[in-house]
Amino acid sequence: MKRIPVYSKSGRKSAAPSAPAEASQAAEATTPPPAPAQPDAAQAEAPTAPARGTSRLRGFLRRHERMWLVLCSVLLCTALFGAWEATRPAHRALTQRDIDAAVKHTLSNNVFPSEEARAFARIAPSVVRVTQYGADDKDVKHRPRGVGTGVVVVDKGIILTNLHVVAGAPRIQVQFANGMESEAQVINEQPENDLAVLQARNIPDDLVPATLRSTQGLGVGDKVIAVGFPFNIGPSVSSGIISGLRRNYLSQEGERVLANLIQFDAAANPGNSGGPLVTMDGQVVGIVTAILNPNDQSTFVGIGFAVPIEAAAAAAGESPF
Repeated sequence: MKRIPVYSKSGRKSAAPSAPAEASQAAEATTPPPAPAQPDAAQAEAPTAPARGTSRLRGFLRRHERMWLVLCSVLLCTALFGAWEATRPAHRALTQRDIDAAVKHTLSNNVFPSEEARAFARIAPSVVRVTQYGADDKDVKHRPRGVGTGVVVVDKGIILTNLHVVAGAPRIQVQFANGMESEAQVINEQPENDLAVLQARNIPDDLVPATLRSTQGLGVGDKVIAVGFPFNIGPSVSSGIISGLRRNYLSQEGERVLANLIQFDAAANPGNSGGPLVTMDGQVVGIVTAILNPNDQSTFVGIGFAVPIEAAAAAAGESPF
């Protein structure tokens, strides 16, 4: 009997699909793995933006390093100054009481030169000793015949003095404030005012002329000093006030009458003749010319006379008035 082959249905059914499965497996084996997902542009650039900004800032700071240092220094100084200003005490306005107290303290703790001392300091470089000499009997040497005073009014060596100091002198010598001595000669005379003008032959390089002041505005009671060589001692200074103006003077011999004189009470004695009468600002207002002598000793009794500087300066040809 013929055997009928028996086929398993499950085998057949499983065999059929085996080919696609094998093809799928083969495809899976040959197909490369999928590439990883790429981030989009925004996601890619996001991590690098801060790095680029930081590098740019560093580059800017590096290029302008000095400027930043200066700016930081200025800001620091400004802050320090502001802090200092904030700690300062509030400014208080000065009162008259504060000013008075300061002046009183200064005066009590400092010694200042007197007005007379300051006036003398200004006039001293211009005062000269005037000596006239005469020959002795043997005509071998010269001896002094009289001493007076003079004052330099022009830096070329022009000196004002009294005529009676140099009248008839064979030789005249002047001694300047620095000790230098020089021969001098009379270049002009004004007998009505007892004035003479001298020219020194040699003069110091730093000769200082006196400052002259008009008697206009000069009043009785104003302080003055008289500078000269009384009894050949000096230069000596005496102080006083103006006792009167426009006075007339008649000599004891009745030979001289001087008019429009300044009367003063600063001590003057023989040797002061020709010297300057000086105000407290160091300016010359007159030339001492005479003293009132009611006795034979020719000593000062409190009344002296000076020729106003207007007349004296006119004699020298240098009147600024």
